[in-house]
Amino acid sequence: MKKPLLILLIALLLPTVTLSQTQKHFQKILDTAQNKTVRLVALDSLLSLTFRTDTDAFIQYSEQYIDLAEELDQIEDAARKAMNLQHPLTNNAGDPLRAITIINGVIARKYKIKDSLLLGGLYLKRGRAHAKVNLEQAIEDYTLALQNFAKNDTLHRADVYLFRGQAHSSRGKFAQASEDYSTAFKLYENKEAYRYMVYAQQGIINMFSMNGFYTKAKKERDLLIEKMKDLHLDSFLANEYYNQALDYRKMGDRRAEFKALLKAEEVYDTDASSLYTFIGIHSMLISYYCDHSQLSEAKKHLDLLEALEYDFKGDLPSEINYLGGKADYLKAIDQLDLAIALIENKLKLAEQLGIEDDIMEAHNFLSDIYYQKGNYQKSIQNLKAASSIKDSIYNKSSANALAYYQTLYETERKERELIEKTTSLTLLEKDNDNFKRLMLFGSVVTILGFVLLLLYRNHRYLRSHKLLQERFSQKLLLSQEEERIRISKDLHDGVGQQLLVLKNRILTFGDDETKKLVDSTIEEVRSISRDLHPFQLQEMGITKAIEVTLNQIDENTPLFISSEIDNIDKVFSKEDEVNIYRIIQESMSNVLKHAKAEASKVSVKKFPQSIVISIRDNGVGFDYSEKYEDTKSLGLKTLLERTKFLNGQMKVTSKRDNGTLLEFQFPI
Repeated sequence: MKKPLLILLIALLLPTVTLSQTQKHFQKILDTAQNKTVRLVALDSLLSLTFRTDTDAFIQYSEQYIDLAEELDQIEDAARKAMNLQHPLTNNAGDPLRAITIINGVIARKYKIKDSLLLGGLYLKRGRAHAKVNLEQAIEDYTLALQNFAKNDTLHRADVYLFRGQAHSSRGKFAQASEDYSTAFKLYENKEAYRYMVYAQQGIINMFSMNGFYTKAKKERDLLIEKMKDLHLDSFLANEYYNQALDYRKMGDRRAEFKALLKAEEVYDTDASSLYTFIGIHSMLISYYCDHSQLSEAKKHLDLLEALEYDFKGDLPSEINYLGGKADYLKAIDQLDLAIALIENKLKLAEQLGIEDDIMEAHNFLSDIYYQKGNYQKSIQNLKAASSIKDSIYNKSSANALAYYQTLYETERKERELIEKTTSLTLLEKDNDNFKRLMLFGSVVTILGFVLLLLYRNHRYLRSHKLLQERFSQKLLLSQEEERIRISKDLHDGVGQQLLVLKNRILTFGDDETKKLVDSTIEEVRSISRDLHPFQLQEMGITKAIEVTLNQIDENTPLFISSEIDNIDKVFSKEDEVNIYRIIQESMSNVLKHAKAEASKVSVKKFPQSIVISIRDNGVGFDYSEKYEDTKSLGLKTLLERTKFLNGQMKVTSKRDNGTLLEFQFPI
């Protein structure tokens, strides 16, 4: 619509009404006017009046406006209203699919839209709607938005990178998410949009959590909370405490989880905070109180959620949290069938969004509840499904952690290359345009080809190098054990025998002092010989050898040891028994040398398919990743190599000042 005509129409309409009659006046014009342009102006005025005051009316008027604008071929006006309609349709009406359909109708005629803000905005808004139902489609929309926004649409591009980072992160694509969050943060920073920088920083912190770097995430989150307080961004605090509670839950620290949830509940601002956070906080509190048999407290929080009378349609993450909390309460009050129905619904929604943590939790819940009902077949099926997803999460987390660090390195390298290329292009501007394009195209193709070749060769090299390293480590362990056996026999059969002869001769001459010295030397040689090669393995078997070793440590050191040792004799080969013995021996040596512990518990459990060994102490603990990367520390690396030699798995759980738990699992 031409602006002079629009101004004229508004001038004709406005003087005839008073403020109290405005909405009725424009509604009457809408109902009676035959001229479509006049009706469009009336609808525009009604939208201004109902925006944020009457959501249902705003949605109704918006749909009418879009239909009428398309009839009048005013596609850019229709695009603006379709973009404004997305949020109330998706978040208030809970109908993201309707929002997608309306935006699709406008995009079908995008060839009539010249404004980059409108073109990019349509894909951005469609992506926001898709994020509620299909994260993969949302990522595709965000990518299209970046392609349609102009380079100078800086803040809009920053929004797209932020939302795409969130979608990548939810799907477990951590490397891509990290790149998007970092880009969004830099763009917001350049425009001094500090409030939105918080969102980008939150995404980066969540990256650390999803990769298992909980200590790093806690440190960064504490700094962010202080920054929020300084900037008076109090509406964000509840979400940060809630996210910290989620981290504590994954770490198994339920007490810290509870404290973080109470903080989140205390600072929650109903006027500013997200309803998703409110539902998440109270759903987790329900689960916590149920786990601690405080059912009256759990019921209070469930009543709070149900009092919302919230329509979860279109808000799948909130519905997943609510279903999980209510199912925990129903299970606690022994309404198992109702609990199963809710969790199966939660499982379906989690699978739809592809959130593996929630899928795994749902299967574990079903496994427990079917076990209670005596349906052992379904219990085992769900337990296997949960274990499979747990392994998948672990493997993805390891791979994504590596990809995350590789991304940081590649980003810095690409920035340096970009500077070099920019300098070269400045010099090439003296040549004609065709030559510049040809050279640029050839350079890009060559660089891409070289990079792909380099990545392929590097991948093959790393893979073969890893295999060689593992074989070398295993051969080294075998050679080391053989050398120990040889030295042990030499000490026992050679030096030991000679010392016995010397002792007998001294007895003949009656020199008691020299006899004591020789006895001490003989005992020390025997001790060294036993340490070099555990002859008790051959004489008594692996089970008794472990018990004897633990008793010796208990009797001869300040460390108190309790143990539960199942009989594992003749389960493994002699060679494997030596490695298992060494794992326990070296683990206890680490406890004595480094843990500063007062007590330790050693458990060896035999199961039908595996042997599980756990060694726990109450010492000072340590940071596993930091200790493993320390080139001077070989203890953990040796334990890991011996575990791999036995095709087993090793898990280390340790926090500073909270002791350490080493767990080993070996297949039978």
